[in-house]
Amino acid sequence: MTKMTKIAVAALLGMAVLSTTATADAAKGKKIYMKKLKAACGFSGAKFATKHTQDEWEKIKNAGKFQEEVAKICPGAKLKDKYVNDVYDFAYEYASDSGNVPSC
Repeated sequence: MTKMTKIAVAALLGMAVLSTTATADAAKGKKIYMKKLKAACGFSGAKFATKHTQDEWEKIKNAGKFQEEVAKICPGAKLKDKYVNDVYDFAYEYASDSGNVPSC
């Protein structure tokens, strides 16, 4: 391989690794729900996620009202900004119309 090809391949690999770590994760959202929200909600993550369909969760998130909706479903729960994307991915992944059931 030429030197330029090696650099291009290394750059592509680096971008692929960095882009996957920058995205939110449903598994991480499940862990956050279990640690930060389950006690305040008083029910499992499966029940929390099935409060809405995937389209409804998406509309809530796009409107910027995800934290308000979490507070409405779980009175007394405070969701920090840094957790919003992961918990949203969890709720979206296990929404009532997804057919998926979390193990929490």
